[in-house]
This record gives sequence, C-alpha cells and structure tokens, in this order.
Amino acid sequence: MILAGGAATRMGGVDKPLLPLADRTILDFVLQRVAPQVGALMISANGNPDRFARFGLPVYPDELAGRGPLGGVLRGLRWAEALGAEALLTVPGDTPFVPADLVARLGAAPACAENAAGVHWPVAVWPVGCAGPLAGWLGSQKSGRVSAFGEVIGMRRVWFAEAGDPFQNINTPEDLEAARRSV
Repeated sequence: MILAGGAATRMGGVDKPLLPLADRTILDFVLQRVAPQVGALMISANGNPDRFARFGLPVYPDELAGRGPLGGVLRGLRWAEALGAEALLTVPGDTPFVPADLVARLGAAPACAENAAGVHWPVAVWPVGCAGPLAGWLGSQKSGRVSAFGEVIGMRRVWFAEAGDPFQNINTPEDLEAARRSV
C-alpha cells in the first residue's frame, strides 16, 4: 500500500507523490520499486481519487479521518484482509528510493525499516490481524503516531546499512531538488 494522504504543508499542500522527478512522478519511482515485491497494490489517499487514475490502482480514503497515516494503514489492513493476505506492506508515496528488495529484507510482520537516519515507521510490513487492535487504538483517542502503535504490536526494526538514505521523504522543495540531482 502506498500512503499518499498527507497534508504536505511544507510543500504548499500539493500531492507530493504526483510531483515531477526526472521524466516521471515521485509515485512512478515508488511503484517501480514496490510493485514487483507485492501481489497487489492500493493507494491510500483522501480527496478526489481521480487524480491517481492513471496509475490503475484502487484508491481508498482513510478508514478513520484525521488520524494521520494510521488511518490509512487501517484501511489498507482491511483491504489486504479482504484479499486473503496475511500482511500489508506500507510505503510513503513521497519516498522514491526505497530498496528493490524491501519486502525480503523486512521479513515477517510486524517489522519496519531503520537506518542511520532513524526509524522509518511507515516503511513497514503489518500483520492483517492487527486491524482490530488498530481500530480500537484509534477509536480510543490514543496517539495517532505510527511509532506508538508500532511499539504496541512489537514491531521489529530491521537495519538497512546502505549509503545514503533510501527512505528519505520528499518533504520540502529542498528535498525535491536533492532527489532530482540524485536521479
């Protein structure tokens, strides 16, 4: 699942995954790396889903609005469960350089990526069985932070030692320029 529902306040509220990077969009880069690693993909995004139509993927809004990325994770878990999957991979839609072997390296759910830049909680594999506990967590007004719920379910941190930061988000115009220079 691609998490594309952020407010992008540091980028003026634009859809960061749809920003141009080289001759494609950031989302094109994400999909190129993630699609071969999973059986099915969806996009988690609020607002008009038509803006993602050219990608040919289902687009679902957060199951619980206003709860940050975990609202999207919950929707994704329900979607994955309906497909009969045991786990759900989540990757932010503004992270164009995730490893091409991310799923294999993360291993069994629950697990998230970590490197010298820190823990990347939204770059994770989630067991679909945590949908109920997550719904309860979000409904009880507990923290909407991915890290807080990740800790609750015992999410393992998997170390990625490669140079640079393959989990760098495009959050600012400066981040976008740096990504353009590295393509």
